[in-house]
Amino acid sequence: MAKANNKTKATEIDPKDFIAGVEPEKKKTDAMALLDFFNRVTGLKPKMWGPSIIGYGRYEYKYESGREGEFMLTGFSPRKANLTVYVMPGYRYGEMEEKLSRLGKHKLGKSCLYINKLADVDMDVLEEIVLDGVDYMHKNYPTYDE
Repeated sequence: MAKANNKTKATEIDPKDFIAGVEPEKKKTDAMALLDFFNRVTGLKPKMWGPSIIGYGRYEYKYESGREGEFMLTGFSPRKANLTVYVMPGYRYGEMEEKLSRLGKHKLGKSCLYINKLADVDMDVLEEIVLDGVDYMHKNYPTYDE
C-alpha cells in the first residue's frame, strides 16, 4: 500500500514566524520558551507540521493493514485552549505514570499532553518525558533527525 496522505505534513514555514502570530502574549511567551526547550532537549531543527504544530525529527510507520506514512518524533503546538506537547509513543501507562505524577497540572490525550501554562509544570520532568518518547521512537521505528 502506498504512503498515506496525512493531513498534517511538514511545511517550509519558519516556526518563529508562526509563533510571532500567537496570541495572547503569555501564550506567545510560553511558545517561545517551548521552542528553546525542544531545540535544547532534542538537538533537532524545528519544522512546522501543518499550520500549527512545531515538530522535531520524523519517523516512518507502517500498520498491519499496510497503511504507512511519516510524522514528527515529538513537538508542540500553542493552541487556543492550551499548550499541547506531542510524545508520539503516547503516555504509556506503567512506563510514564511516575513521571506524569511529578509533572504538575496537565491533562492527557493519546499522544497529547495538555498544559495551560508552563508555570504549571516541572520543566525537568517534562524533559524526562520528551526524551523518553524520542528514545522510544528511535528504538522502535525508522527515524530521521532533520
